[in-house]
Amino acid sequence: MFSTLQVERHGHVGWLIFDRPDSANAMDATMLGELEAAWNELEKDSSVRVIVNTGNGKQFQTGLDVVQLAKDRDALREQSRRTRDAELRLTAWHNSVSKPVITAVNGLCAGGGLHFVADADIVIASSNAAFLDPHVSIGQVTAYEAIGLTRKMPFEAVMRMALTGRHERMSAQRAYELGMISEIVDPPERLREVAQELAEKIARNSPAAMAASKKALWRALELGLSDACRAGSVDLVSMWGHPDQEEGPRAFAEKRDANWAVPGE
Repeated sequence: MFSTLQVERHGHVGWLIFDRPDSANAMDATMLGELEAAWNELEKDSSVRVIVNTGNGKQFQTGLDVVQLAKDRDALREQSRRTRDAELRLTAWHNSVSKPVITAVNGLCAGGGLHFVADADIVIASSNAAFLDPHVSIGQVTAYEAIGLTRKMPFEAVMRMALTGRHERMSAQRAYELGMISEIVDPPERLREVAQELAEKIARNSPAAMAASKKALWRALELGLSDACRAGSVDLVSMWGHPDQEEGPRAFAEKRDANWAVPGE
């Protein structure tokens, strides 16, 4: 059981939900520890093929709860060490989650909350969502979150967000135009329904093939084109002889859903 998160399963879709609505879902010391455990739990659950990340209440995620952390010196010291050593364990990417991850932004996403946008495979947002990075407005450096976002969207848009700080918010519409998100959900109340529908579409595919595809595509962000293609060929060949490569065409020919192999079995 978790006290700052809700972890749910709906069919083959796992949900990781921030559950500190009275604190705008800011990350306190407890949540910092529970996030790593929750991601790993969903990653190891063979019944879960896709993970959706969202928040309870009116806000999605607003970064670190600096007031609470200031009262917990040990937790603050550990988070500072992880930040310094680039050993964060907040997001699916930080925790090496191989399954597809959808982030569903349900309101304000600020500061450290942008980690979960930058590190997701797919991001959708409600029409009333907004994004900002207030770090420079409180004398702190914008780094990890903004660096991650430069992989998704134009550099100047990220720089503008970094330098305007808390004095400017990016709307869901603008985020869509810039490629930060791939879908706007209106009315906002349908966000979870739409996220579940999208996750179910993805969950119909081969888990092994999706994991290999995700690995190849994320690696491509860190390599040049030629090196990325050479590395991707290894991922492609890794599926040769896999049961899913026989089951997929057979299911297509028989006009039925495929019975994919369960990872790890």
